Amino acid sequence: MKQQQNFLANLRYDLPASVVVFLVAMPLCLGIALASGAPLFSGIIAGMIGGIVVSLISGSQLGVSGPAAGLAVIVLNAINDLGAFENFLLAVVIAGVIQIILGIVKAGVIGYYFPSSVIKGMLSGIGLLIFLKQLPHAVGYDADPEGDFSFFQVDGHNTLSELWYMWDAVTPGAMVITALSLIILISWDKPFIKKTFLSNIPGPLLVVSLGIGLNLFFDSIPVLDITSEHLVTIPVATSASEFLNQFTTPNFAAFTEPKIYVVALTLAVVGSLETLLSVEATDKLDPMKRVTPTNRELIAQGIGNMCSGLIGGLPVTQVIVRSSANIQSGGRSKASAFFHGILLLVCVMIIPSVLNLIPLASLAAILLVIGYKLTNPKQFVQLYKKDMSLFLPFIVTILGIVFTDLLRGIGLGMAVGIINILWNNFKIPYHLDPDNIKDNEPIIIQLAEDVSFLNKASILRTFNKLPDNTHVIIDATKNHSIHPDVLEIIEDFELNAKTRDIKVELKGFEEVEKYDPVKQFHKLF
Repeated sequence: MKQQQNFLANLRYDLPASVVVFLVAMPLCLGIALASGAPLFSGIIAGMIGGIVVSLISGSQLGVSGPAAGLAVIVLNAINDLGAFENFLLAVVIAGVIQIILGIVKAGVIGYYFPSSVIKGMLSGIGLLIFLKQLPHAVGYDADPEGDFSFFQVDGHNTLSELWYMWDAVTPGAMVITALSLIILISWDKPFIKKTFLSNIPGPLLVVSLGIGLNLFFDSIPVLDITSEHLVTIPVATSASEFLNQFTTPNFAAFTEPKIYVVALTLAVVGSLETLLSVEATDKLDPMKRVTPTNRELIAQGIGNMCSGLIGGLPVTQVIVRSSANIQSGGRSKASAFFHGILLLVCVMIIPSVLNLIPLASLAAILLVIGYKLTNPKQFVQLYKKDMSLFLPFIVTILGIVFTDLLRGIGLGMAVGIINILWNNFKIPYHLDPDNIKDNEPIIIQLAEDVSFLNKASILRTFNKLPDNTHVIIDATKNHSIHPDVLEIIEDFELNAKTRDIKVELKGFEEVEKYDPVKQFHKLF
């Protein structure tokens, strides 16, 4: 009953948000399918499954699932390696089974080991990439398909060079639509609009409606005319049987092919990581700060992938682009994700011809604003001023995502974060102030909470520099664990100290735990 009340209470927020998510998801579903070398309709199927099936099972209130750009290259190579799209669909089904198993064994905690600076870098990197990728579409240069998120492209261009080449193929009508759309979207966030009845009309919905109207109007103005390559392209079925024929079933005869399982495992692992990172990022963006149960999310994604693969869809993950669009548009509960899936299904069945009138420039304007909000330029200055140990993983993650891909970018950010932690651990294994060493008073070396093998060199160097004829106290009362190699160095120092007339006193070592590398890994994060 309580869930039903929440559903009804949030419906006035979730329905408009679902329209925005649908408008953002539609071109991305098509574009990712195109970039993946798969039938265009397979992207739509994945979007429908992500909205209708996954949202019902998932515990995420604002996350939206569908085909992911981060998997496009994997999908493209997998289809080529397996020889047929039907073989690939079987791998998607098996990947779903693997994800369900991962959820059952509670592998969802993996997402919690990613530092917040990397998560923020992921959001900003994706936002920057979306912004850069949409600029050509905003001026009517649509030579590259929507959803092509790689930096280096098959035509020899790259994300930055496209910004130069686009000026050779400008479409005036598209530029007019983009300009007017941006004015509307920016104005809709201003107080003078929010205080009027206009605030009840979603800005992106108005932008798309304006785009369709101007597209039809520009047909009579040759210089502003927008041709079909600058419009959304959805397969149009003329009958129910033709619509159903667009669905494809897996080739179960390929069940004994070893390559199928390699692809399935790859999809399951990469898709799960992308989902868990998106969950972490979406929860951070949630104004209500709700926490998504990650193990349940893996099970939901697994069921979604099984359903998608069985009817001819691409693999699904929770996707930060659509999730952030949902949040930015005022979504309150999972109903917005569910209704966006329903809209995808209804629209491709009933009004595909109307959707094919939407200019890509209208969608580019929506995504430009979303990309800017995700990038959040103020965040760069805040993290830089706050702490360099937070800023470096943040900026490396962004650069890695823009110049390579999502997972490599996150990996680079994680590597920098870990190196920074290890370096700090290497520098500060103990406390000793050489300026406060006084004659006839003991020298106290206070060990840190955790001393690893990385500290061997600095500890050995300190022991060698200690003056002869002194009293040295090695204090481990605040230490929790110490590596056996370091203990061996201390034992050797005790023996060597006798030859230098150094009196060595050990404190607190009886309380020190045995070094546990698993615990040390957990403490890194």
